[in-house]
Order: sequence, then structure tokens, then C-alpha cells
Amino acid sequence: MPVRFQPGDVVVYRKQKSSTRPGPNAKDVYPSPHGESYSYSVDKFWRVIDVLPDNMLVVLTRRGKQHNLRADDPALRLSYWWERFLFSNRFPPRKPSQ
Repeated sequence: MPVRFQPGDVVVYRKQKSSTRPGPNAKDVYPSPHGESYSYSVDKFWRVIDVLPDNMLVVLTRRGKQHNLRADDPALRLSYWWERFLFSNRFPPRKPSQ
């Protein structure tokens, strides 16, 4: 049963990244075969602002950028209650400031 997203829902997107110096929020850190860089994932805390009819979501980042994602993307999930409590400052506000 697919999860239904609503505008205003807070979601967590696990983004894959690669760099020579992973940040403090990096998870699942793995070195490259020759050790020049690391691949890792970072949780992004976003808010759904629109649900499009073609199974797409428009999400808002904390800094005001918008991304279009598929609602069935395995890296996307609804946030847990404790994430909304502990990381409330990392989610964009309910009504973005103009």
C-alpha cells in the first residue's frame, strides 16, 4: 500500500553524496577503492508543498529551493515523530516567508 503524501507533510530524503571530507551528518560512509574520496548519505529534511497528479511531489528545502520527486522514490519517506521533535529547526517552516 503506497504512502499518500499531503501538502504540509514533513519528509526525509536520504541523498547520496561523494566528497573528500564527509560532514558531521554523513551516514553509511565508505571509502573509494583507492581512498581519494568517500561515498555517503545525508538525510535531508523537507516539506511537501504540492502533490501533482502524475505521482510527483514538489518539496521545499529549508533554504527555499524546490525539488520535484516521485512519490514512490525509495529514498523518500515521511518523517518519524521523534525527528519532527529533535530536528524541528531543520525542516522548512509551514508557511515560507516571502
